[in-house]
Amino acid sequence: MSQKTIMLICSAGMSTSLLVSKMQKAAEERGLALDIFAISSAAFEEEIASRKIDVILLGPQVKYMRQQLAERVSGENIPVDVIPMVDYGTMNGAKVLDLALTLMA
Repeated sequence: MSQKTIMLICSAGMSTSLLVSKMQKAAEERGLALDIFAISSAAFEEEIASRKIDVILLGPQVKYMRQQLAERVSGENIPVDVIPMVDYGTMNGAKVLDLALTLMA
């Protein structure tokens, strides 16, 4: 299986950096090789054009973008979902990783 890529999107791309670290740690503990990264919503088009993305997770502060982004990637079979507020607020990397893995299954 090739390496999977998880994109997290937030307003500025900074508030999700801690969550990315926690997700990477959870993935390592499970022996999963994943590319997990965070970007600002403004960088979406550039990133989606430059690499293969397997799942897109939105921070709660940009959940209003879900439909627009889902429509943008609809032909590419990339699931788009919003990170639950409680998991985002507590920076629960394991739970957010579970969400991403479920969406990619």
